Amino acid sequence: MDGTALYPPRRPWTLRSRTGPGQDRHPFSWLSQAARVRARSGLSRRVVPRPAVEDVLDLAGNDYLGLLRHPRVTAAAGAALHRWGTGAGGSRLVTGDTELHHELERELADFAGTESALVFSSGYTANLAMLTALTARVPGADADAPAPLLVCDRHNHASLIDAARLARAGGARVELFDHADPAAAARALESRADTPGARALVVSDTVFSVDGDLVDTAGLHRAARAAGAALLLDDAHGFGVVGPGGRGALAAAGLSPAPDDAVVSVTLSKALAAQGGAVLGPARVIRHLVETARTFIFDTGLAPASAAAALAALRLLRAEPDRAGAVRENARLLCSGLREHGLEATAPDAAVVSVTAPGPDAAVRWRADCLAAGVRVGCFRPPSVPDGRSRLRLTSRADLTGAEIRRAVDVIAANRPG
Repeated sequence: MDGTALYPPRRPWTLRSRTGPGQDRHPFSWLSQAARVRARSGLSRRVVPRPAVEDVLDLAGNDYLGLLRHPRVTAAAGAALHRWGTGAGGSRLVTGDTELHHELERELADFAGTESALVFSSGYTANLAMLTALTARVPGADADAPAPLLVCDRHNHASLIDAARLARAGGARVELFDHADPAAAARALESRADTPGARALVVSDTVFSVDGDLVDTAGLHRAARAAGAALLLDDAHGFGVVGPGGRGALAAAGLSPAPDDAVVSVTLSKALAAQGGAVLGPARVIRHLVETARTFIFDTGLAPASAAAALAALRLLRAEPDRAGAVRENARLLCSGLREHGLEATAPDAAVVSVTAPGPDAAVRWRADCLAAGVRVGCFRPPSVPDGRSRLRLTSRADLTGAEIRRAVDVIAANRPG
C-alpha cells in the first residue's frame, strides 16, 4: 500500500534535522516504510464501500440465516429506533439499559439452555470481558492465590487472543494447545500441578472462522471437567447454525442444558443479522461480569435497534428451525462442487468453506476476478490465517438456491489462478 488508498495524497510534512540535513523527523515517518513492507508481502488492505443494492451474489458476508433484510427483522429495528432513539445513550449501568436488552438476554439464555445471559456492544468486547473478568484477582480475597491458567487453542480468533494477552498482563498464565485436540488441552492443564488451587480455564472457538471446522466440544468439556477447569467457548460461527435448531455447539455435543462449568460467547452480527455480542452461562458468572468486566462497565450499551433486530431474528429461528440445517447443507453443496473442479476446499461443519490459494497476491487477484464475474467471496491472508496459507473464504446462507450455488462454483473454478 502506498498510503493513498483511503485518502488522496498530500504533500508530506517533514522536519529538517539540525544534525542531519534532509533527515525526516516527523513522528509518523516510519508508517510509510511499514506500508511498503506490507505491500511487498502482499498484505496491503483497503476499505471498499458497497452499495445498498447490487447485482452480486454475496458469499463473503456472515448473514448465515438470510435474515439481514427480513421484513420482521427490519421492522423490529425500525420500531425500536422510533421508540428508543438512535443509540443506547450511555453505559448500561448508567442510562443505556432498556427493556429490550433484558428481553433479548432472557430469550438468548432460554434458547441456548443457560441460566443467564449478558449483552455487549460487540462479540469482541464480549470475549474480552469473558476472559479478563474470569481470570482477574479478587481484591482482598486472593492476594496470595496462584495465578489463574488459561489453556488456549492455537487457532483461536483474534478477539480471544487479545483477551488472553490482557489476562496475561493482569497476571494470568497462558498455555497453548494444538488445534482442536482435547488430549493436548488436558496435557496443558497438567502444568497446573505445581500450583494447587489455581483457577484454570480452557478457551476455544467452536467453529473456527478460517476453515469452518467444529471443535470436539464434548472432548474439551471432559478434559476441562477432569481437571476442575472451566470451559470458555466462542460460538460466534456456531450459534444459529450448528446443533438442533441452531442452538449452538454445546447442544450439538449433547450438552444441553448447558453444564454449570461452561460459559459461551456469541455474536449477534452473524446468524442473528444484527450487531453486538453476548455471554451466556451460569447466573453467578453473569453477575460477576456485570460488576467487574471493563468492556461492560465502561462501554456504551448496544443500540436498542440492534437488540430488537437480534430478538426478532432469534424468534424467527425458533419458529423456522430448518434454517440452520439449510445453511449446513448449502455449505456442503458448495464444497462438493468446488472439489469436483479439482479445487482444495475444506469440508464444512457449519457455514464456512475455504479454498486454498497459491499465495497472498494470487488470492487477492482471484477474489477480484470473482467479483468482476458477479460473485463476492472473502480473502484471508497472513497474518489472519494461523497456518500461513492464503485462501478464499466462502460463507453459506440458508436462502441460497441451487442455481446460485452452481453459479458460484463455476465462477470460482473459472477464475482460479494459473
